Amino acid sequence: MLTGLGYVAFAADLYGDRTIATNQEKMGKLLGELRSDPIKLRARAQAALSTLAAQPQVDAKRLGAIGFCFGGATVLALARGGADMAGVVSFHGALETTAPAQPGAVKASVLVCNGADDPLIPPPHVVAFEEEMRKAGADWQVINYGGTLHSFTNPEAEAAGMAALRYNKQTDQRSWAAMTSFFAEVFAR
Repeated sequence: MLTGLGYVAFAADLYGDRTIATNQEKMGKLLGELRSDPIKLRARAQAALSTLAAQPQVDAKRLGAIGFCFGGATVLALARGGADMAGVVSFHGALETTAPAQPGAVKASVLVCNGADDPLIPPPHVVAFEEEMRKAGADWQVINYGGTLHSFTNPEAEAAGMAALRYNKQTDQRSWAAMTSFFAEVFAR
């Protein structure tokens, strides 16, 4: 879908060694290891961003990143760490961190697309994130979509058997449109 918009797309292997989470238990272990070490996560994401920037078809002065769920938290880690990008978009990504952005560190514009009824990202996390971005002096926005739970972009979300996960076609379409508009703005600067 990204290449259809004219972007170069790159998917990072954050776990390393082409590791794939084949079940919930393994996924929890892999995610837990990276979540508990935000500096390691940020370093792996930065390595992926550097790999992307080095590709001949990429304009390294016009980089952006998107992420869904853990990927959303990952792109926020990049932004918090001062990665040199035009913008990042987090779709239903965790907002809390033990390595918050420092004042003046966030170079990328930030868009968070969040389910307003997502029990995995409760309102206090949203409020804390907004305050973090204010203190950092970032260019940020959060869109909370009503009637929307976690994994709202994944048509197969309910197959996981967790009540907190549910696809929402309308929110999926709206958040994608918000992303395309956001990137049109930040890449035009």
